[in-house]
Amino acid sequence: MKRVYILALFLSFVILAGYAQTEETIDEEGKVPAYTLPALLESNAGRKITTVEQWEEIRRPELLTLFTEQVYGKSPVGEVDVSYRKLDDNHSAVEGSATRKQIEITFSKNGVRRKALLLLYLPNQIKTPVPVFFACNFQGNQTISTDPDIIVSSDNPRGCAQSRWPVSKIIDAGYGLATVYYFDFFPDRKDGHAESVLALFGIRGEQDIASDGGQALSAWAWGISRMMDYFETDRQIDASRIILMGHSRLGKAALWAGAQDSRFSIVISNCSGCGGAALSKRAFGETVGTINNAFPHWFCKNFRQYGRNEVALPVDQHELIALIAPRPVYVASAEEDLWADPKGEFLSAFYAGDVYRLYGLEGLQSDVMPVVNSPVVHRVAYHIRTGKHDVTDFDWENYIKFADKWLK
Repeated sequence: MKRVYILALFLSFVILAGYAQTEETIDEEGKVPAYTLPALLESNAGRKITTVEQWEEIRRPELLTLFTEQVYGKSPVGEVDVSYRKLDDNHSAVEGSATRKQIEITFSKNGVRRKALLLLYLPNQIKTPVPVFFACNFQGNQTISTDPDIIVSSDNPRGCAQSRWPVSKIIDAGYGLATVYYFDFFPDRKDGHAESVLALFGIRGEQDIASDGGQALSAWAWGISRMMDYFETDRQIDASRIILMGHSRLGKAALWAGAQDSRFSIVISNCSGCGGAALSKRAFGETVGTINNAFPHWFCKNFRQYGRNEVALPVDQHELIALIAPRPVYVASAEEDLWADPKGEFLSAFYAGDVYRLYGLEGLQSDVMPVVNSPVVHRVAYHIRTGKHDVTDFDWENYIKFADKWLK
C-alpha cells in the first residue's frame, strides 16, 4: 500500500509539473490579478441579507448548494448499516495519564462492507465526559505515536508522524484526541473509488459519478461525520464539544465537513490552501486549474471548468468559512507555505466575519495580516507562524487556548 501511495504522489507531481509549464505560478502580491469576490450577504436574487434569520433561511442554503454542486460534490445519500466493535480499552496509556480506545467501525450497504479504525486517547484525570480534538491522519494510526499497542492501519513506520501529534500536551490540557486514517474513507489516488466508502453507494469509478457528484473530499467529509456519530454513543466523550482540525487537504475536508455538519463545536483549518481556506480568485500559489489537474479525484467534475477561469466561480472560500458561523473557527498559515497562499487564507477568514457580526460576534477586525507568530483571536481566529507546510507545537498550543476560550 505504501508503494502504491508513493507512486500515486509521484504521478501527481509529474502531472503538476507538466501543468505548471502552461500556467505561470503567482508567488508575488504584485502579480495577483484584479478580482471581485462574490457578495457574501446578498442572495442569488440580489436581496440584501441583514438578519440572522435571512442568513439561515435564504443565503446559507444557497451557498451550501453552490459549494455542493460546483466545488465539492454531493455527499453519499442513503442509510448505511453501522456497527462498532471495541478492540482496545487500556486505562494506563500515555504513562498512565490516559485511556486508549480503539474502535473498529464497519459500514455495510448493498452487500459492500468498509471498515474504519478509530484511535482515541482520553484523559484519566477528568471523570466527566471530555471534550475531544478530532483530526484525520495521513499515514496510519500507528504513525502518530511510538505507542507499540496502536493497531497498525497502513504500511508506514510506527511513530513517523509523531511530531504533528503532541498527545501528552493535549491530554494534559484536559482534552481527548481522536484520529482515523483518511484512506479508510477514500484511498488518495485517482482510482480509489472502488475501495472507498463510495462503493457502498454503487460507485466503482469516476465514470459512475455525475458532474456534481462528490469524490474524495466528499467521502472524507462523509467519514468525518460518521466519526461524530460514534462520539455521540460514547459516554466518556462530550459530543457537544468536539473540535475538528484538519491539515492541508484534510483541512479542506474539515472545512467542508464543518460547513455541512453543525455538530462540530469548533472547526480548525491548518494550511489548507486552494479549495480550503485560501481565496480561489486570487490565483496565488496553487490554483483551481493546478489542483484539479494534479488531483482530479478530489473535487466534483464541475469544479474543473473554473481552472484558469476563477473569475466565473459563483462562490469563494470566505463563504465556505462563513457557513460555519456562529461556531468558532480558526484559520492558520505558515510563512514559507506560499503554495497555500497565506494571505488568501487570512482574507477568507477576515471576510467571513461579516456573517459572524450578524450574530453579534467578533470576526477579525482588520484586513491587514497580523505579525508572524502573533495570533489574533476572536470568534474567528487566525495566525501565521514561521516555518513550512506542517503542523507544529505552536499550532497545537494555540488551538488548545482557542478551545479553552470557547469550550471551558
